[in-house]
Amino acid sequence: MDLRKLKTLIDLVSESNVSELEITEPEGKIRIVKAGAVSAPAQAQAQPQPVVAQQSSRPQVMQAAAPAMVPEVAPEPPAVIAVKSPMVGTFYRSASPGGKAFVEVGDLVKVGDTVCIIEAMKILNEIESEVSGTVTRVLCENGQAVEYGQALFVVE
Repeated sequence: MDLRKLKTLIDLVSESNVSELEITEPEGKIRIVKAGAVSAPAQAQAQPQPVVAQQSSRPQVMQAAAPAMVPEVAPEPPAVIAVKSPMVGTFYRSASPGGKAFVEVGDLVKVGDTVCIIEAMKILNEIESEVSGTVTRVLCENGQAVEYGQALFVVE
């Protein structure tokens, strides 16, 4: 499926009252689900297929071929929030090799500030903070492969 067509479908679902959309084409099956929609788990499907899910106000893409192995993180105090990866890909702290990192420990971030880039399928996706606060820890190394839902940064 053409990425522009997929983005258009995601935008349409996020802006409408539709909570779930499933499309089957010769290339595969696409499923778009809004946050809060009740549906069967993606891992229970018989064949591997791309699945689109939404964690916040924007839909994000994840692969349903196998359950993601996310390392266990010790519970944090309520004021501490982890900025998590919305997709599978390669984590980059800056826009170019050797460039200045988007955020460092001690930096103040606001909602919408770019905190990193995740490369997925040769597309560089700027990841924005969904919370405001001070970055207290960077949990990933530059160039490291990350999973859907993996904690990238800790913000207080």
